[in-house]
Amino acid sequence: MTNTAMLHGTPLREVTADDVATYERDGVVLLSGVFGADWLDLLRAGVDRCMSTPGPHAVLGDRSQPGFFFGDQDMWLRLPEFRRLVHESPAALIAARIMRASRINFFFDQVIVKEPGTEQRTPWHQDQPYWAVSGHQVCAIWLALDDVARENCVEFVLGSHRWGTEFNPQHFADGSAYAGTGLPQLPDIEARREQYPIGSFSVEAGDCIVFNAMTVHGAPGNRSLARRRRAVSTRWCGDDARYRVRAGEVAVPSCDPGLQDGDILDCEIFPRVWQHEPA
Repeated sequence: MTNTAMLHGTPLREVTADDVATYERDGVVLLSGVFGADWLDLLRAGVDRCMSTPGPHAVLGDRSQPGFFFGDQDMWLRLPEFRRLVHESPAALIAARIMRASRINFFFDQVIVKEPGTEQRTPWHQDQPYWAVSGHQVCAIWLALDDVARENCVEFVLGSHRWGTEFNPQHFADGSAYAGTGLPQLPDIEARREQYPIGSFSVEAGDCIVFNAMTVHGAPGNRSLARRRRAVSTRWCGDDARYRVRAGEVAVPSCDPGLQDGDILDCEIFPRVWQHEPA
């Protein structure tokens, strides 16, 4: 196989050894200024297109509340801006370096928009229990398309990726638990915030927050009355990731990938997009 890393853009700054160490210790790291203006313009246009023509998995917030929430996923399957993000952007290389991976499979993409004044928060959760995947080398890259103040940004329970427990997912729309998983309920982080090492960031457009898929995280609404909060979150899998047939409800994938339990993810909907070839 050729070195497909050459097909991807280069981040505006290198992922350093300190970045990797922070990710491994905390389960999350901020990478400042890694996406340039051309990528931001492209993806903002993609978000506009996505909001005007939502996909089958789109989620719209409660219009009776202030502001407006919009979410969608699997945009790369239908919108060219997001296909370019998957196959041409620096994201795959960033994931490989952060996770010390020699190959990267793309898992799925998601757009999250909280318009000014949106009160709807994203509840505390882990990502990986929602998905049919196992492994430690599974991460999200949350790319900010707008400047976001710390009080409006995603929050993380630092080190929670090392707790060693998967917690039951919940439906964000009504808070109901996923059925049939057999997983325990997540502790009430919000009611006991003082008991947990919670970290957050002030970010600028083009910054990325990279976090492990087992890191517990949540997000407030957008308290700003003037600034949008648009982000694109992409998920990436490394060497040890395998397809996992889970008990009960599963959110991703939303269709049959044609894989068996324990398979490497290589398939049409989880393409291998980067691989290191030794010199």
